[in-house]
Amino acid sequence: MCIYNSCKCNLISFQAPSFLFRRPVSPSLTSWEAAHKSDIGNCRNLPIVAKPPYKPPSFDFSEYLPYLINRVGAALVEDFVQSALAHRRLSIAMWRVLAVLSSDGGQRQIDVAGKTSIDVSTLSRVVTRLVKIGLVTRTRSATNSREVVVRLTAKGTAVVTQVIPKAIAAEQTAIADVPAKDLAVVRRSLRRMYQNLASAANPKFAHVGQQGRLRTSGSKRH
Repeated sequence: MCIYNSCKCNLISFQAPSFLFRRPVSPSLTSWEAAHKSDIGNCRNLPIVAKPPYKPPSFDFSEYLPYLINRVGAALVEDFVQSALAHRRLSIAMWRVLAVLSSDGGQRQIDVAGKTSIDVSTLSRVVTRLVKIGLVTRTRSATNSREVVVRLTAKGTAVVTQVIPKAIAAEQTAIADVPAKDLAVVRRSLRRMYQNLASAANPKFAHVGQQGRLRTSGSKRH
C-alpha cells in the first residue's frame, strides 16, 4: 500500500499482472515498486501527504472499574477458599447455597438460584453435589410437584456455622479503614451496576434489584 493517499498504486493488487503497466518493468520488482516506476503510479506528480499514525483512545487501565472490581473479588476469593473452603472440599458456589439456606431457611431451588446469582442449570449440579456429601436435602414441594425445595441438614448447619465467621473476617479485612458511609455507597452502587448489567443482558429483568439472575458470579459476600 502506498503512503500517498491518492496514489493510483493503492488500487493495484500485490499480485497484479505485468500487462497492467504501460511500459515494461523489471520482473524482480514488486507490484508496489513497479507501480511507482510506471505511469500508473504518478506519485511524483502528487503532493506528499503521509497517512497519520494510528493513535489508540486514551485509556487508564489502573482506573478501569471492571479491573478494580475483579482485583478485589479475586483476592477475597483466593483467601477465603484457602482458609475456609478448600479443606472442606467446598466451592464458592456451594458456599453461596449454604449461606443463603442458613440465612433464609429452606426454599425452592429456583429462589436459591436468584439469591445466589447462579444459573439454574448450574445450581442444580451444585445442589446435587451438596446432597451427595450430606449438607442439604432436596425434596418435592408439597404445593407443586414440579418444584423442589432445598434445606440444610444438621451436618450442613454445622459446616456453615464454622464457615460464616471466616467469611465475615475476610470481609472485615477488605473493608478496614473504609468509612461506613462509603461502604453504603459501594454496596448501593454495586447493586445498581448489577441491575444495569442484568437489564442489558435481558430486558425482562430490568426490574431486578438486589437479587437477579444474570449469569455472573457476583454476590455481596463471596
